[in-house]
Amino acid sequence: MAFAYLAFFESSDDGDLAISEADLATVAAIIKTTPGLASANLYTPETTNDMYNKVERSPVLGLQLYFDQLTTLESAIGPSGHLQQLAAFDVLTSIRGTKATQQAMYVRPFPVDDGKLRTGDGQLPCSYVVHYPGPAVDMNAWLHHYVSHHPQVMRTFPDIRQIEVLSRVDWCGFLPWERVNHMQRNRVMFDNPVALQTALQSPARVAMREDFKTLPPFEGGNSHFPMATRIIVP
Repeated sequence: MAFAYLAFFESSDDGDLAISEADLATVAAIIKTTPGLASANLYTPETTNDMYNKVERSPVLGLQLYFDQLTTLESAIGPSGHLQQLAAFDVLTSIRGTKATQQAMYVRPFPVDDGKLRTGDGQLPCSYVVHYPGPAVDMNAWLHHYVSHHPQVMRTFPDIRQIEVLSRVDWCGFLPWERVNHMQRNRVMFDNPVALQTALQSPARVAMREDFKTLPPFEGGNSHFPMATRIIVP
């Protein structure tokens, strides 16, 4: 799963817009039959509190689709690709009018001590999705420092199940949404929102903050979104 296609849908107003279960089911069915798909995550908003970061409004929907090859990903989002179905007029009707952005990225997984999910009945795992729009003053120095230090601190979070750092690639795609070029995204996963909340209030979070202060200079800030995660296997 070396590459990921990401799309996020953000509300443009202050209302409580949420995707319908019918739309979620339709999107999941389309994604599940994507040729060459390794797996996928469907994200919907969750709520947690971090001891350092302000609460931000999460996207109403996020998609993260994994492929082993970039060319397979590009075929899926090509002019006549399978995922063009996502942009059909009768799909995602409950969140029509949201701002949609997309990007393909290279996925760097990092080890955790125990990657087995222990999500209870009726629960979904919870991902903490982080966006770094950038740019960095020196992208090479930024990325080398980040992947050499930060995931190793993330690993100390209690009951963390997955760690990913995603970085930019050049890519071809023809879905009718805004293309963005974030310099980096991260994702960590926990069994449920309670486990994520515990991690965000733990000593490991303090260590993360201290390590963050050592990062090479960058612009654009960052955003942090707790997201319920539906895992799709083709």
